[in-house]
Amino acid sequence: MKQISTLTILGAALLLGACSEKGAPTQDRGADPKLPAPQGSLLPSMKIAEPTAWGTQKPTVPEGFTVSAIATDLAIPRQTLVLPNGDILVAEGRGGSAAKLKPKDVIAGYIKAKGNTKVKGGNRLTLLRDADGDGVYELKTVFAENLNAPYGLAFADNKLYVANQDELVSFDYQEGQTKAAGKPASVAKLPSAINHHWTKALTISADGRFAYVGIGSNSNITERGMEAEVDRAMVWQIDVKTGAYKPYATGLRNPTALAMQPETGTLYAVVNERDELGPDLVPDYLTSVREGGFYGWPYSYWGQNADPRVKPQDPAKVAAAIKPDYSLGSHVAALGLDFSRPAMGDKFANGVFVGEHGSWNRPNPVGYKVIFVPFANGKPSGEPVDFATGFRDTEGKTRGRPVGVTVDPRGALIIADDLANTIWRVVRTK
Repeated sequence: MKQISTLTILGAALLLGACSEKGAPTQDRGADPKLPAPQGSLLPSMKIAEPTAWGTQKPTVPEGFTVSAIATDLAIPRQTLVLPNGDILVAEGRGGSAAKLKPKDVIAGYIKAKGNTKVKGGNRLTLLRDADGDGVYELKTVFAENLNAPYGLAFADNKLYVANQDELVSFDYQEGQTKAAGKPASVAKLPSAINHHWTKALTISADGRFAYVGIGSNSNITERGMEAEVDRAMVWQIDVKTGAYKPYATGLRNPTALAMQPETGTLYAVVNERDELGPDLVPDYLTSVREGGFYGWPYSYWGQNADPRVKPQDPAKVAAAIKPDYSLGSHVAALGLDFSRPAMGDKFANGVFVGEHGSWNRPNPVGYKVIFVPFANGKPSGEPVDFATGFRDTEGKTRGRPVGVTVDPRGALIIADDLANTIWRVVRTK
């Protein structure tokens, strides 16, 4: 009976999705996107990502670059970090424990699970080393294990920082080390009850004094009540010496990756916005993050566009909401962010790379690629450029799903693929 019920519900969901608005084949991206009117429906449109193996295929990268798999058979790689000696650390794991609230949550969970890896999360850090610099990472070893869904990674002052789903921790690190010398030290506890959005993004100030942690909301749009959102949908600033923290910026529904602009020290984030307003709302976005700034969630989106589903309304909050800097398109699920360097070549020297995990709630799928957003005068400017594609084909077969992106100062982009459980390295040809 349970199986019949699930199949019946799933069939109804897919039928309703097929009857709903399919959305534009392309979406407005950039600083001033044209936003459509919101659409309400019993269920959002949903599209299963059908996993298939890469086989002999690889992602497609621009002319003048090559791509190779430098590590395979990982256990859900999420984010990566290039250490000063060139070693790469990979955070592996899966978190979250949120209970389903409504039938649509059960359906959405089923749809999303079909497009994810079946591998169990590693709850560990893996170290990769290319000792002779030939592009082949001949060493793959566990650096630290028994972690709790590690995600964000940062390094400063001979300390490695890891944002687990419940705690920011640190390891002492000496260059060349291939295994942690002991258990991690606690820096600060992080909100972990319910954990609807469990990932904890992380970056650190240039002087190593403050860690910045992105903490997502516990709902799409406050379905669990505002009491479940205390200390959530924001970026924390944490003093790594004392563990003292404060909200740095609020109203960010799910800040999934953080990075510091090298020249200015400005904090940037990519943020996953709310669902169930239609296939072309609300844009996920890239933005600078102002100290003390409020970015709208849950009361409004993209500045002063009030969300009528939120009760009670708060006109003062809506009026105070900061419009993000740059639309990435709705439902692309941006999960990776890093600033480029001149070593990536003139065309890709000034801007950011963004890993887009891809949509599940849009009939015309979007994301499933890595893009480059060019900067001018210190800000995102112009059309994004597809940098690594081919993760999903036109027939709906999905070979990979990008998460973290990290620029190696020596001139390579590291991409974590949590569907194929692979780390890709894209390098300029010489």
